[in-house]
Amino acid sequence: MREGVRGAAGVAGAGQLPAVGWGIVGTGTIAGHFAEDIGHARGAYLAAVSSRSVERAAAFTARHGGRPFGDIEALVREPAVQAVYIASPNATHFDMARAVMAAGKAVLVEKPLVCTAEDAERLAALAVQHGTFCMEGMWSRFLPVVDLAEEKIRSGSIGTVKRIRAELAFAHPYDPDSRFFDPAQGGGALLDLGVYLVSLSQALMGRPDRVQGGWRAAPSGVDMTAEIVLGFGAVEAHLACGFDRDGTNLFMIEGSRGTLVLQPHFISSRQLLAVGRIPAWGLSMLPGGSAPLRLFSKVAKRSWLPGVRRYDCAFDGYGLQFEIEAASRVVAQGQTASSVMPLADSIETLRIIEQVRARPPA
Repeated sequence: MREGVRGAAGVAGAGQLPAVGWGIVGTGTIAGHFAEDIGHARGAYLAAVSSRSVERAAAFTARHGGRPFGDIEALVREPAVQAVYIASPNATHFDMARAVMAAGKAVLVEKPLVCTAEDAERLAALAVQHGTFCMEGMWSRFLPVVDLAEEKIRSGSIGTVKRIRAELAFAHPYDPDSRFFDPAQGGGALLDLGVYLVSLSQALMGRPDRVQGGWRAAPSGVDMTAEIVLGFGAVEAHLACGFDRDGTNLFMIEGSRGTLVLQPHFISSRQLLAVGRIPAWGLSMLPGGSAPLRLFSKVAKRSWLPGVRRYDCAFDGYGLQFEIEAASRVVAQGQTASSVMPLADSIETLRIIEQVRARPPA
């Protein structure tokens, strides 16, 4: 069951619980988005921020609020902080999350949870040991548009699900020192982008019974691009990610009576298309990532097309507020896990990525 009823206005009943004070570890782009979206979330407020540079933390809190700290140890000692959002580089996630849970505080870790399935299992064990809340910040799973897609699948409006096709790709010039390409920082398209594709496929279809895939290496050895095929019985999910291009960034769920399309970028989508059987057949013929598919998405966003119904799920901010509200509600209720984003799903996602990466690059 979902943690509250969500929509553009947030979690129902969140105001009946005490507001949760959040600390943020890190002052980068995603930390700034989180801080801004707290302002759109009920039941949560920004209490503190830590950075390796207390000056950067002070500059951040001057813009967003909260108390600045120069290290995570001081942040978790702050009484106003009940939960901590880890927005530091991927390779630091495990140590940061462990420190937060050891202090008895709840922790929300920006995706990927950690860099390996083994470390994810260790974090899950630590959460049980300390009796603390721990969740991967897979914020796209909490979007209203995803709720609506799940509802339509359950109601049978597109018939039996036959196939999923999705792409998430953003062009990044190769730079060996960039977090995208540096293996020491947990770089690679699969950890940065592929986790979204695999996680949402699991949310909709459950655990896959087979995994196939391949990848192409950047000069630094991390994956520049990857393709994954997940099997869910008779259903297959064809997923693609990469740093070599700007993709269509659509997520399409094809059924026997129609298709659902999460409009780009699907990870922060504000619109769902319900495509009827006849136009859905034509859509299924368009290659993933193709110019015609991109054109269809662009036209359908604002113009009427026969057999296509638009559902607008507009919201302010970046879309992290739905995750923030859900996590805050669970923490305020004294629970230690999310039913929407359980750690078991995060572990399975990393196992799938490791299976793909275990194959030699193309």
